Amino acid sequence: MLFVMCNDKITDQFSQPKDDDAVLGDNASVPIGDAVMGGLEGVKRRFASSRVLERIQALQEALNYKAEGIDLAIAALNDEFWDVQVAAYLLLRQQTEPEIAQALSERQYRVKVTSVDAQGQEIARQVQSARIFVEKLGEGVSLALTYIPGGRFSMGSPETEEGRYPFEGPQHLVNIAPFYIGIFPVTQAQWQAVAALPQVNHALFPEPWRRSYLDDADLPVVGVSWYEAVEFCARLTQKTERNYRLLSEAEWEYACRAGTTTPFHFGQTITPLLANYNANRTYALGSKGKCPQQITRVNRFVFANAFGLYDLHGNVWEWCADPWHENYEGAPSDGTVWELGGDTRYRVLRGGAWNLHPKGCRSAYRDKHESDSGRADGLIGFRVAVSLEYSLMFGR
Repeated sequence: MLFVMCNDKITDQFSQPKDDDAVLGDNASVPIGDAVMGGLEGVKRRFASSRVLERIQALQEALNYKAEGIDLAIAALNDEFWDVQVAAYLLLRQQTEPEIAQALSERQYRVKVTSVDAQGQEIARQVQSARIFVEKLGEGVSLALTYIPGGRFSMGSPETEEGRYPFEGPQHLVNIAPFYIGIFPVTQAQWQAVAALPQVNHALFPEPWRRSYLDDADLPVVGVSWYEAVEFCARLTQKTERNYRLLSEAEWEYACRAGTTTPFHFGQTITPLLANYNANRTYALGSKGKCPQQITRVNRFVFANAFGLYDLHGNVWEWCADPWHENYEGAPSDGTVWELGGDTRYRVLRGGAWNLHPKGCRSAYRDKHESDSGRADGLIGFRVAVSLEYSLMFGR
């Protein structure tokens, strides 16, 4: 049985297993798409496979076998492969049994999400759950990521949005495939752990922030060129065999908005209680306020967006994979990196920084910087993404 996992849904494309289906021997490969199940024992054999797609297929079959199958799917929430974990999570979330709800709750982290009006007054607050994945980097350092479901959104800003620039348009619909993303920008501690890994293409300075900032493990790494950020991802990929990379510009905005269409994922404006930016300037009907006037720790603010992400508005700029384009004329609609026709001397920056006026920290705002620079700036960091290898139907 082969299925498609897309936009948080898993769809059946083949017949259900039969109890008398054959069970293959230990050394035999299960043909992708064949219903060779052998009842629950056959499902367990498939789930023990080293092939990720076979494990995922087995999970969908497991739920046909009630309690024992549910136990197998719950165990898969801790599988060594993240894609298997996501498949188990999406399948179980469709079930109603109490033990499933408890198992899912234990493997989620809860985030506070707020919405404000044009004056910065809170108009809604809720607590949401997000699925967390932890990459252990060594020496007690880890990298937390969360799962971003696929979807469709309108990229760019409307012409009526306050502070809008022409390079934020034209607005266009983009389809985004599921992926994983760092909950925070990469920190100094995470940078040092990965910089100590074997080189792939470029050397990495272990402390690129030294010229401007003090050591603090939880501060975002800054002073990093685009090529160095790419090297960071390459080293992580080599270590983990997961496809670490920078986000495409479309993925970044989709992840930032988290389903919102307002200038900020918080709503119509931002305040110093929500983000680190130049609060001597205002947006919409918001008020001025005190600001740290420096980079702050990634875990400083209470509120996340609906996807469970922090520090998307202000604090440090974040590199994206795309070369610079002056506008979105001809931009791809599939969320991939837009290479064609781009100026590769410059790469896209998103999110704004601690010293920037609030209109430069909006979800749609974009800027550029020389690809081989960043060390002199001291304001540029990045966050990482990991491709979801089995978001579409295919085998290896």
